[in-house]
Amino acid sequence: MAHDTTIADGAAALELIQAHIRDVPDFPRPGVLFKDITPLLNHPQAFAAAVAGLVDPFRAGGVDHVVGLEARGFIFGAPAALALDAGFVPARKAGKLPADTLGQAYDLEYGTAVLEIHADAITPGSRVLVLDDVLATGGTGRAAVDLVRRAGGTVVGFSVLMELSALPGREKLSDVELHALLSV
Repeated sequence: MAHDTTIADGAAALELIQAHIRDVPDFPRPGVLFKDITPLLNHPQAFAAAVAGLVDPFRAGGVDHVVGLEARGFIFGAPAALALDAGFVPARKAGKLPADTLGQAYDLEYGTAVLEIHADAITPGSRVLVLDDVLATGGTGRAAVDLVRRAGGTVVGFSVLMELSALPGREKLSDVELHALLSV
């Protein structure tokens, strides 16, 4: 069965998206209110509206590659790349990609981690949109932006479904155009 995935009104699209994000209290631990996007992914119109909202601010300037951050950034990044007629580049945890990689370390609450892309994934001089589902502390996002620049790409923006506004993610990405569909 085909679904009409067009939403004409921006406010209606945001309402549809918000209506399909479920709050799960005390997950993954007591005191945390988890924002579950699985109902949004299961609703074709809401999912399409989310992808359109993530890419629309970046259509005019042209995008050559969309970098999706592991793991939920892959879910939005691949259809975003198709919508922009761009290539998709998965940014993964260290050791998950099979060919030569570029890596960028970033800080976690307790320790560090490394984000990697294939060394040949981004064409020098290309325009790159970095995309993820949630912006929280900004560590992974900062690593992705730095990684794209090291690969020779120009970051045209960083787009997220939700920004957790109580956390400092926006500050860590103050040198890029940041677009958040929702701020919670």
